[in-house]
Formats: sequence, structure tokens, C-alpha cells
Amino acid sequence: MTALAAGTVVRLMRTATWNLIDDGECTASAYAVCRPDRRWFVSIDTWDEAAYAPLLSAVSDDLRQDLYTNLSGDDGPGLDRWRRLGFAVARREILYAVPVDPAITGLGDVLPPGIVLLSADAAEENRLRELDNALRADVPGTEGWVNDPAEFREHTFDERYFDPATYLVAVDDARETFAGLVRVWNHPRHARLGLIGVAPPYRRRGLARALLGAAFLPLHERGVTSVAAEADATNVASVALLEGIGAQRTGETLELLRRRER
Repeated sequence: MTALAAGTVVRLMRTATWNLIDDGECTASAYAVCRPDRRWFVSIDTWDEAAYAPLLSAVSDDLRQDLYTNLSGDDGPGLDRWRRLGFAVARREILYAVPVDPAITGLGDVLPPGIVLLSADAAEENRLRELDNALRADVPGTEGWVNDPAEFREHTFDERYFDPATYLVAVDDARETFAGLVRVWNHPRHARLGLIGVAPPYRRRGLARALLGAAFLPLHERGVTSVAAEADATNVASVALLEGIGAQRTGETLELLRRRER
């Protein structure tokens, strides 16, 4: 862990691997990642159903933490398997294809009075990181997320995905405070809406729609037709925002949880 000058404690991303060895050969592997919200997500790579239990037992014994995993909502056999291993559905995310054509979305570029936009690479990095932490606190599934400065820089400005035209920060020009942000990652296969968030004092003023409109316009001009996105099934505001601009549901992701034995 790393302590910042202000006294905030952050956890670096951590990974761990367990291998199942049979007759000197690795036949299956389990992987775990500890995110900045201190949640451990596990996955198991094997064709052998019998390998799941011993690998998961080793992971649980070593980490002694609640364990999470993600699963496609249409993977019935997978859900049955993880349930037999003690997991239960903790959260559901709706997957979307979101159009970027303003003729479909109805989005414009008119900002609320006093708000201006900056590209993320022109924003002060520490303030941008703190805004990200604050906005994630209101996103189901990322509560308690605290970014490490070096990791935040690496992940934010990764040249493979970062696009200064689609990662924008809204600034209250008079108060010089950050009001919200939108980021669309340019993944090789499909652009993805990573986050759209507005700070509480600036909500219900049309800022989220304006941010989306500003980020989507350059994508539309490049010939992109849609971006991938997800929203927690219980997040009424996010679901309404996305479906209100024409987003189509494409599937569902389940977040499963197995509580640590006390």
C-alpha cells in the first residue's frame, strides 16, 4: 500500500496465480485480481470440471477474502457451477450498444451556463484522479474505489485506448471546480463508454447529456456507429439516460460473490 501526503491509503492492483499440477504438468489455473476497491475477482482456466473445487479452495485459503467473479447472464451451466462452489448473484449489469449519431440520440453540444470542457490530458492530473474516485463512489459495484496515482496515470493515458477527443472533463469556469467527466475508450474491436458521471451539485442540469454529445460527435464523424456500455440494473438514472438516447440492450453480466468463511 502507498500513503499519500493527504493521508489517503490506496491499494495497488495485485494479481495472483494458482496452478493445478498433475504428473508434473499444469492442467488448470486460477487467477485473482485485487482491484483498487479492494475486491478480489477470480477466474479459472480449465476444461476439467473437477479442477474448479481444489483451485478455488486454494485461492480461498490463501486470500481469506470475499471472492467475486463475473459471468455472462446467458451462461446457465456456468452459473450452476459457481453456485455449487458457494457463489451467489450479487449484482446484474445490463449491456448496451449505444448509438453515437446525434440524429438518433438527440444529443447536442449545448453546455449548462458556466460550464466548459477540457480534454483529460489538459486537466490537472491529481484533481482528475480525485474526481474519478468521487464519481465511482456513486456507481454500483465500484464503491470504495481509490486510485493509486501511478496506476491511474498508466491506465488513463494508455496510448492504445486513450483519445483526447472522447475523454472530456466538465469544469465550472467561475469556481474552477470539476463538475463531471465522460470517457470513451477506443478499444481495437469496439469503442466503450467507460464512465459518464456528474458531481452532485451539477446534476439535473443536462450536463450528462451534453458530455455524451460532445464525446460521441467525433466518433460519429469518424464513421463509428455505436459504443458498448453497461449499467447496473438497479441504477435507474443510468438506465434511463442510456435508453433515453436509443441504447439497445445486448445482454447481461452477472457479478457473483462468495463470502469469506468467518
